[in-house]
Amino acid sequence: MRRSKLEMYIDILKVLAHRGPLKLTHIMYKANVNCSVLKEYLDFLIKQGLVEERTIGKRRVVFAVTQRGITVLKYFRELKQVLPIVEEARNQALIPY
Repeated sequence: MRRSKLEMYIDILKVLAHRGPLKLTHIMYKANVNCSVLKEYLDFLIKQGLVEERTIGKRRVVFAVTQRGITVLKYFRELKQVLPIVEEARNQALIPY
């Protein structure tokens, strides 16, 4: 089943929050997103102030979650706890009878 854009944004934020600043290819593999889609989503997350681009040394570019991004993850986690029914119903739809 395909992930929604929101789920992909959250997955990218989780990877950056747990693994620290990462290069594009590392995010790509850990979040399971192809390169062109990842660039588009990172651009969106940067514009929202959830991710920042950092240059290390002369050329190495890494991406890191911002404090605002961590706050969004926290609220998302709380929302999932409050609304477990949605996740449950979704998982039940996947089980063939």
